[in-house]
Amino acid sequence: MFKSRTSKIAGVLLLSASMLLSACGKGDEKEANGTAAKNALEQIKEDGKIVIGVKYDTRLFGLKNPSSGEVEGFDIDISKELAKDILGDEKKVEFKEVTSKTRIPMLNNGDIDAIVATMTISEERKKEVDFSDVYFDAGQSLLVKKGSPIKGLDDLKKGTKVLAVKGSTSAINIREKAPETTVLEFENYTEAFTALKSGQGDALTTDDSILYGMVDQDANYQLVGGTFTEEPYGIAVKKGNKELVDAINSALKKMKDNGKYDEIHKKWIKSN
Repeated sequence: MFKSRTSKIAGVLLLSASMLLSACGKGDEKEANGTAAKNALEQIKEDGKIVIGVKYDTRLFGLKNPSSGEVEGFDIDISKELAKDILGDEKKVEFKEVTSKTRIPMLNNGDIDAIVATMTISEERKKEVDFSDVYFDAGQSLLVKKGSPIKGLDDLKKGTKVLAVKGSTSAINIREKAPETTVLEFENYTEAFTALKSGQGDALTTDDSILYGMVDQDANYQLVGGTFTEEPYGIAVKKGNKELVDAINSALKKMKDNGKYDEIHKKWIKSN
């Protein structure tokens, strides 16, 4: 009898404790959900900085200066203007390195707030991220060594090796436009350009805006064949963050209206 009563009391206490813990758990979950529900723009303003993923290897757009250690380029200056408009100070931006392959995973993991990294707006990517308005118009082209027999897409035949970057639309496009050619993919543009210069491929393909940066670096190379795609660049944010997209679009419009955009464009894009 005593044992049975003790068991009943223990059972009641256990149930009470369980209900208490459950209640606390729900409260914590509600608090956690409340934090998660805070939109990205509000969180950026609360943090006092915006973290932007940029490339460190793309001359004219995002390139780490070995002398100063600073990242410089068109995308960098655009990002600073975004920080200035959203947070009132261009210094309230933190840059993190991304590549074509890592940028969307880093965004969706919460490592960065936005991507400003020569990223083409595509229907496929719209399934994964939300884009701002177009902030730069580019087109895919080919880079070859001067004197190369390759003058355009028609010269990319079986046995020709074309270099591209992993995760880029360029690699997909070149396989569609020149299905007989062999495409070799590299982690970033520095590796791809180094491979071209060492003779691992016959041509390198990506957006003309990026290729102009390579020509600026080494005049022994040239663009050929014009552009064969349209590559509108957008600023990407995590899906569902409409407030942040609106804020970015507003900042871009102000840049274009007040002449700042043209100033940045003229500073970096001399051949486009």
